[in-house]
This record gives sequence, C-alpha cells and structure tokens, in this order.
Amino acid sequence: MAKTKDKQPRGVRITNRRGRRDFEVLEVLECGLELTGTEVKSLRNGNMKIDEAHARVDKGELYLVGATIAEYPQAAGEMQHKTTRDRKLLVHRRQLAKLEFHVRQKGKTLIPLAVYFVRGWAKCEIGVAVGRRSYDKREAIKKRQQQRDMAREMSRRRR
Repeated sequence: MAKTKDKQPRGVRITNRRGRRDFEVLEVLECGLELTGTEVKSLRNGNMKIDEAHARVDKGELYLVGATIAEYPQAAGEMQHKTTRDRKLLVHRRQLAKLEFHVRQKGKTLIPLAVYFVRGWAKCEIGVAVGRRSYDKREAIKKRQQQRDMAREMSRRRR
C-alpha cells in the first residue's frame, strides 16, 4: 500500500472578523511579531484578542497597539508578561516607508487582520484600511447576497 501524507493541523490562527466588516482593506502585509516566551506559549494556546487593536508607526518602527495576550497560567508570577503592552512588528525599511506614506493620508489606518505561526515564527497580517460607513456595510451585505443567489441559480440550471 502507498503511504499517504496525513494533513497536519493548521495551527492557531487568530482572526479579526470585525476588521474585515468595519473596514475596507486596501492592501495586506505580513510582518513578524517580537514576543517574549510566555507570550508565545499563550499565543500557541489561542489566547489573544486583536479586535480592538491597531498598528502605529512611531520613531521609525511599527508597533501593534491594543492587542491583548492573556497570561500563561503555568508560568510563575515574576515570569509573566504585561497583557496589553505595545508589541514591535518586524518589517523591512521599504515596507515601513510605504505603510507610513499610507497612514499619513487622511482616513487610512493600519489594522491587524490575523495572527498565526509560520514555521515556528509568529506572524501578523496588517491591512491598510479605510473605515466603512453603515450604508457601505449594508451595500456589501446586499452584494454578497446577490452573488450567492446568482451562484445558486446557476447551479440549478446546470442540473
């Protein structure tokens, strides 16, 4: 019998569903996260919230602000990390200059879309986004519903 590769589990992926709903994402960039030991262990357990977070360019560096990583329960008290500290995001200088250019324009902001691991390294997807108004959200919902209806009708006609 031939051996089959077992599909490995996809690991932890924390997503910001509100970010895609409340903002229109113009561009996406993957960057590294600078974390401490207990933060990595807690993140591997999926204990992170990025719903209220955003990214900020400060003194030539990019920081993730407002993200919460819960304390790691097995660690001793003095080994624990601060749950809501600013975490440095690792990007190339050219990418940082491009992000800084976008942020200086009125109405654009940097939001985290997802946090996950790639070959053992913590990565964060940052999106350059523009806020949506409530009527924009309703239009997006209508458009998505129309697409579903069209796909459903096309599948019925093929039968």
